[in-house]
Amino acid sequence: MSTTIDNIIQLDFYEEMKTSYRDYAMSVIVSRALPDVRDGLKPVQRRILYAMNELNLSPDKPHRKSARIVGDTMGKYHPHGDSSIYDALVHMSEDYSLNIPLVDGHGNFGSIDGDGAAAMRYTEARLSTGAMTLLNNLDKGLVDFIPNFDNSEKEPVVLPAMIPNLLINGTTGIAVGMATNIPPHNPYEVISGAIAYIEKPSITTAELMEIIPGPDFPTGGIITNNSALEQIYETGEGKIKVRAKTEIENGEYGRKNIIITEIPYTVAGNKTKLVENLSMLMKDKVFDEIYDVRDESSKEGIRIVIEVKKDRDVNNLLNGLFKKTAMEDTYSVNLLAVKAQQPITFSLKSMIKEFIDFQVELYTKEYKHLLDKAEKRLEIVDGLIRATDVIDLIIEILRGSSSVKQAKECLVNGTTTDIKFKNPDSEYEASKLNFTVNQADAILAMPLSRLVGLEILKLTEENKDLVDKIFEYKGILSDNRQLLRQIKIRLKEFRRTFRTERKTLICEYVGEDYKEEVKIEDIYVLIDKFGYTKSLDNAAFARTAPETISEFSHVVSMKNNDKLCMFTTKGNLFSIKAASIPKARVKDKGVLIQTLCKMENDDDILTFSGFETLFDSQLVFITKHGYVKKVSGVEFETTRSMIASTKLEDGDSLVGVCVLSATEALSDNMKVILLTKKGLSLGFPLSEITELKKASRGIKGIALDSSDELAFGCVVDAKTETFSYNQKVYSAKKVKMRKRGAKGMKSSL
Repeated sequence: MSTTIDNIIQLDFYEEMKTSYRDYAMSVIVSRALPDVRDGLKPVQRRILYAMNELNLSPDKPHRKSARIVGDTMGKYHPHGDSSIYDALVHMSEDYSLNIPLVDGHGNFGSIDGDGAAAMRYTEARLSTGAMTLLNNLDKGLVDFIPNFDNSEKEPVVLPAMIPNLLINGTTGIAVGMATNIPPHNPYEVISGAIAYIEKPSITTAELMEIIPGPDFPTGGIITNNSALEQIYETGEGKIKVRAKTEIENGEYGRKNIIITEIPYTVAGNKTKLVENLSMLMKDKVFDEIYDVRDESSKEGIRIVIEVKKDRDVNNLLNGLFKKTAMEDTYSVNLLAVKAQQPITFSLKSMIKEFIDFQVELYTKEYKHLLDKAEKRLEIVDGLIRATDVIDLIIEILRGSSSVKQAKECLVNGTTTDIKFKNPDSEYEASKLNFTVNQADAILAMPLSRLVGLEILKLTEENKDLVDKIFEYKGILSDNRQLLRQIKIRLKEFRRTFRTERKTLICEYVGEDYKEEVKIEDIYVLIDKFGYTKSLDNAAFARTAPETISEFSHVVSMKNNDKLCMFTTKGNLFSIKAASIPKARVKDKGVLIQTLCKMENDDDILTFSGFETLFDSQLVFITKHGYVKKVSGVEFETTRSMIASTKLEDGDSLVGVCVLSATEALSDNMKVILLTKKGLSLGFPLSEITELKKASRGIKGIALDSSDELAFGCVVDAKTETFSYNQKVYSAKKVKMRKRGAKGMKSSL
């Protein structure tokens, strides 16, 4: 509701916002972002082509400055800014975006690499042959015209497109709350599909797909999910997987080269970014197999070379490139277009049906136009033939008349008043004349040369030809089958004109997973007392002075395909892939170990080990409450980055985890040493501990008072004289050897 009080309009804010937003949304949907299903053009594209047609820029005419075209389009039909108009003009000239470019550009109109077009003042353009199939017959009244934005010009509502441009060239656009993404198709296949629909309107989608198997992108490539296409064409929505077309060639020095010859349509206009992405993957060692990347593309076609290191699996690398780069991409299909001012999602068949219905409308108007033109010409020819039979009388009328108007009145109505005749018989004959107005005009304009016998014969032949044409036109207009036959005839001509071989292959392919290829080599993981970690290769480690190495709290030798395992006081086992540990120089700081495994701040690391070493070992766990157990390293095989390594009672924690080789674990010379916070110590043979599962609690290793707990535990060889704890060195020989489970003894450790 709105009321006017003293020139103030009161509006409900909610209603005003709803109405304004709805109007804006519909304006964007219908007048800017979405194509018309009939000619496949957005308003800006249609206006550009019409402005070029008005400038007479047909394919046989010279190119004209793009700035002039943009200026006419903006000034007369599309007042939305010159840059958007020029961008649309450039897009219609791109042979890597459209199967039938609508603009013939001259100058720098950009490239498939991603180079932008030159400024509009430097480039020139004219209509292409394909564009003329959309513009021909505009003068025959086949489509309606409406006033432009300021009522100073007229513009067509839709172009009289004679080919299914929407399917052939496709389109993309984002409106309000919806978007369209129609892939391009092969012109020959689409036109053949339209002919098949004319012949059999009940044709199914599956039958249509025997003619139109799928999209045909100007950039080629391979569609790898053929099984999804029928559902997409039935519903008008879905996803297409497109990948680059590649070849394998022999390179230099025993290397193999992957050659990219066609790129996915989604990368068209951005090829340079794809090459840069591949180069970054090589530099960042994401794919260690890549030796070099270079772009050797030319006017002859695309050629991106990926050199593969010697003795590497090329097919495995390809699988990885398809997974991690734009060499394989997804094209989201949405067959959305405007029909009768409404956005509708079409199926393949319904889109072809709309085109044929539009053709029936156009051809009906065309033949009505031709019929009207032929009938008017027949009227003139009949009058001229009749005039030749009474040419002497007509000459006498002209000589006796005082004006052309008087002579014309006599020819049309037989009025002889004030006309001077040589004899009464001539006046009598003149009074019987009854030519039509058009015939009279033609007779009065007829040159004397038309009285030659040959010219009269031509008029007679033209009369017969016109009669035949009128009969033909009436027959076509009265019989829908004959009208459809004429549509088929012309579609077949266009099919021959725009016939091109299919560029995009269609298949059903299930991609294989990439298996990371790593050259196995020895590395050393260095951890300092603050927890900063880095890795060195074997050569770098060998060059490092022993005193420098001794500054690190832990040095773990392992393979570069191994995992670094860490046991913590809370009973957790963390594992980090060796590839995740940054390679660095000895002088570099490295990264905190906690950032690599997301360890809690109150959880402390007790032991480091490579998983391969761990797998072949026996582990001895010692807890704060005095429990001990021996566990096989096989039990810790897992793909997870963190697992529980042992079972702990409430309030209990680990104070020691010892990794022993199989030989050490079976030796009778190994002993367990336990130290308590109250200074008690106990030693007993390792053989007294039986092997248990990792989920078990363990067995009592030492009897503790309620106020005491273990502070440290380790396993040493019987010959070991000292061991270290808390940065202090203790004598192993002073630890009293007693039976496992006994109470510790006070000693002078």
